[in-house]
Amino acid sequence: MLWSFIAVFFSGWLYVDASYRGPGWQRWVFKPVTLLLLLLLAWQAPMLNATGYLIVAGLLATLLGDALTLLPTQRMLYAIGAFFLSHLLYTLYFASQMTFSLFWPLPLVLLIVGALLVAVIWTRLETFRWPILTFIGMTLVMVWLAGELYFYLPTRPGFSGFIGATLLLLGNIVWLGSHYRRRFTGDSAIAAACYFAGHFMIVRALYI
Repeated sequence: MLWSFIAVFFSGWLYVDASYRGPGWQRWVFKPVTLLLLLLLAWQAPMLNATGYLIVAGLLATLLGDALTLLPTQRMLYAIGAFFLSHLLYTLYFASQMTFSLFWPLPLVLLIVGALLVAVIWTRLETFRWPILTFIGMTLVMVWLAGELYFYLPTRPGFSGFIGATLLLLGNIVWLGSHYRRRFTGDSAIAAACYFAGHFMIVRALYI
C-alpha cells in the first residue's frame, strides 16, 4: 500500500504540476498513468469483493472518459457519458453498503450547491446543457449517498469514500466553472488535484 500510494502520489503530482506550468506531453502521459496506477491499486485490494468491483469499473469508465476528451470536441458528449457512468458505479458502491437513512442537512446543502453551479454556467452550456445537467445531478447523488453512508455508519472506509466523492464534486465545480464561465490562475491544477485525490480516497476505502 505504501509504495503504491507513493507511485500514485508522484504520478498525480507530475500531472497537476504540468496542468499549472508544465509541458503538454507531461499532461498527456501522467493522467492515464495515474489512473492506471489507481486501477492497479484497487485491483490489489486485499478484500476485494463483488461491490468492490464497482470501484474498479468506475475507474475504467473514468479512464475511458479521459481518453475521449483527447479526441475532437465531437466526442465530448461521449466523455461526459463515461464520467456519468463512473459516478453512477461509485454511487451503486455506496448504496450497496447501507440501509436508507436521511441526514437532511446534507441533501439540502447539495441542492443549494448544485443550483448555484447550474445558475452560473447555464447560459454557456449550449448543446451540452442537458448532458452536463444530468452529470451534475449524478455527482450530487453520489456525494449524498456517500455522506449518508458515513453518517449512518461512521467508519474509516465510509469517511474515506465521503471525502473522495466530495473532492470529485469540488473538482467538477472548478472544471465546469472555469471552462464555461471564467478561467483563473491554477484552475486546471486545482481541478486535477481534486480529481486524483477524490478517486484515490474512494479506492482507499477498499483498504481500511
